[in-house]
Parts: sequence; structure tokens; C-alpha cells
Amino acid sequence: MKLEDHPTVQRVRLKTAHSVPPKKESLDAKWLKQLVLDAGADDVGFVEIGRPALDDQRKDILSAFPQTKTLISLVVRMNREAIRTPARSISNLEFHHSGEEVNEIARSVVQTLEDRGIRAMNPSMGFPMEMGKFPGKIWVVSHKPVAVAAGLGMIGIHRNVIHEKFGNFILLGTILLDATVSESSQPINYNPCLECKLCVAACPVGAISSEGDFNFLACYTHNYREFMGGFTDWVEQVADSKNATDYRSRVSDAESASMWQSLSYGANYKAAYCLAVCPAGENVIGSFLADRKTYLNDVVRPLQDKDETIYVTKNSDAEDHVAKRFPHKTIKHVGNSLRPNTIAVFLGGMPNVFQPGKSAGLNATFHFTFTGHEQRQATVVIKDQKMRVEEGHVGQSDLHVTADSQTWIGFLRNERNIVWAILRRKIRLDGPLKLLVAFGNCFPGAAT
Repeated sequence: MKLEDHPTVQRVRLKTAHSVPPKKESLDAKWLKQLVLDAGADDVGFVEIGRPALDDQRKDILSAFPQTKTLISLVVRMNREAIRTPARSISNLEFHHSGEEVNEIARSVVQTLEDRGIRAMNPSMGFPMEMGKFPGKIWVVSHKPVAVAAGLGMIGIHRNVIHEKFGNFILLGTILLDATVSESSQPINYNPCLECKLCVAACPVGAISSEGDFNFLACYTHNYREFMGGFTDWVEQVADSKNATDYRSRVSDAESASMWQSLSYGANYKAAYCLAVCPAGENVIGSFLADRKTYLNDVVRPLQDKDETIYVTKNSDAEDHVAKRFPHKTIKHVGNSLRPNTIAVFLGGMPNVFQPGKSAGLNATFHFTFTGHEQRQATVVIKDQKMRVEEGHVGQSDLHVTADSQTWIGFLRNERNIVWAILRRKIRLDGPLKLLVAFGNCFPGAAT
């Protein structure tokens, strides 16, 4: 049968011939907002794709859906007491169900829009993600900055979005829309964060400093123990074990059962205490303002006093924090699973694994020249317990490292020996070796 003779083709041709092409006008913002709210969202906002706030992720968004003109940001609130309880199984049930609700709402909105001839797409609110890119950027859209741009809150010192009314007891979703909207949303004009530092006090690994700095590695290693990298580390424990007895000496029965639970029912967060204790938000702050002492005793201290295993990388700031602030909690050393597989990932990921406390007393400039498969030049400056990475060679170096790119990556992944690499001149140093050692101490899990 010829294509033009096919019944479906003939019906579509006939329908098209008798219809007037729709005008590509902006969607009415009030209508669209009500559509999303009726689908079950608790709040919604709109951000045009050209907004400067999206500059750093526009390329990835358009790669997934090139027709994107507007982003719809939506909020679903969670039940507060479920997140606050020391019984993390209850908290994780709330996280999982609320996350499923976000995805279902977004999918329902997209389906309604599609029925009206409007193209749209809803990336996952969390997982699944593009895991083939791990440990690089695995998400399609960063929901937090989109929500901030859409006026749905501001990011607090704990790095979570705080909604004006619902506080940080929310999950976020985003819809990519092939249409403009009659009215865009704008950020709110204040930050609901109280800077009360209760998140600082409650975090078991000290991921949030009192100055507002964030230790990504500390949070990732413990709170996300049964996600991505933690799962990889567990698999390697299985692979390295000589027999069942050896495995049980590495992994307790409770840990094995917990990993099974995450594999069966969805990965479980170990803490998220920063969310649990946050009193910000109009609908949340009442009990905090009424009696701060009672709030501290009822919400914060049960999490601080909880007997639990805390997962840290050896010689990290997190290990020091647990020993000092929570000596009753059990420290367990695990591997650093944020292993770079390219020089680009190494340089881009350095801020995530840098340990300010371990850099105390180090003030140095490092020049890196990578040769071979990936040719790149970079400068790393560590000073006053801060670090920055710059392209090219900037300023005068205290240590210049020239390395074959694949050898360097193998070294970082504990697959190559640094001494062998130096002897074979795969890695060459122009400056004192002790600076390379000091550099490595700032990044726990490195092969130095």
C-alpha cells in the first residue's frame, strides 16, 4: 500500500485540509497555573528559557528538549513530622511518595498539554537520571535554581529551597514547555532562611559550616550512602571479600539488610536532618517562635542524640566533626566514590571533595599541565582554607605538576602508583614533593 493510500494518512490529510492552523500565541498564565494546581501541585511558577538564571544549564535543557521556551516549576509539600522523626524509614517513605507525586503531577500536566497540541516534557524530579555520565552531571535540569527563579522560594544556608509558606518541607519538579506564557514569575524579594544555624547543629557530618560553606563530600558520603557511589563502594566490598566471613567483617548484617531495602523499595537517605530541623516558612515557624527551647528539645536533640553509624572517608573533615561533636555515634570509614574518569571531571569536581579543615596552614598555587589523551592546563589555588580552580596557568606556581592525563586519572582512582608514575616520568614535579602530599591531604581518598 502506498503511504498516501493508508487510511490514517487520508484521515489526517482530510482533517488538516478543513482546519485552520492555530496561532502560536502565549498561553494564559492564570489558566496554566490553575491547570498545574488542579493536577495536585501546591504552588507553581514560570521561567522563560532566556532567563540569565538558567545560563549555566540552558545547553543541557535544550539538548533534552530543543523546543523549550518556558520552564514550569512546581512544588509539592511534604508532611513535616514524617521528616522530623528519628525513625528514618518514615522519613524515606515520605520522600519516596512525595517524589512519586511530583512526577505524577508533572506527567498529568504534560498529558493535558499534549492533548491540546502543546509539546511539553517532564524530566524526573530525582531518579532516574543519566547515570551513564556519572560521576559528572547526571541530571537533565537543576530544579532548585529554576524554583528560585520562578518565585517559589530561596536557597537557605543548608542548600535547600525554602518556600515562603511551606518552608523546606517540599519537593520540586520542572516541566519543559514548547510555548511562551503570558506572564513570567519573578524571584521573591527576601530569603525565608532565618540563619538560625539549627541545620549546622543537627548535621551529623558537619556538612554545613556556621559561615555557610558546604562540604559536599561529607553530605554525599553519609546521607547518600545507599545511592550511586555508596552502592559502588559496597559492591567493591563484596568483590574484595575473600569469603562470607571476610565480608561480614567489612559489612554488618544490618548494613546488608539496609542495602537490600534500598534496592527493593528505593534508596534511603541516612540523614537529611537539615530539612528536619529547619523552622523557616510561615506555616512552620509558629512552634519555633512560641518556645524555642521546646522546639530544640522536641525536634533537634532527638536527631543529635540518636545512636547511629556515620559514614565518612578516612582523614576527612567529617571524621573529625563526628569525633568531636557526636562521640556517641559510630564512625565507619568508607571509600571515596567520587572518582573522576576524565580530567574535565577532576577539575570540575574538585570543589565537591575539597576539605577546608585539612587545608589549614596551606597557602600555595599549583599549576597543572595535562598531556596525552586530554590536554589541559589549569591553576589550583589553596589559601586560607579556600580553594579555586582556574583555566590555564595563572600567577606564579609553588608546584607545577606535568602529567599524562590517563596516568593522573589512574592515580586518582587508586589504579596507578604515584611513585611508579614519577619514576617513569609519567608525572613530573617542578617544586617540592611535600606540596603534592599537602595537596592530596585536602582531598580524602586520593592516592597520595
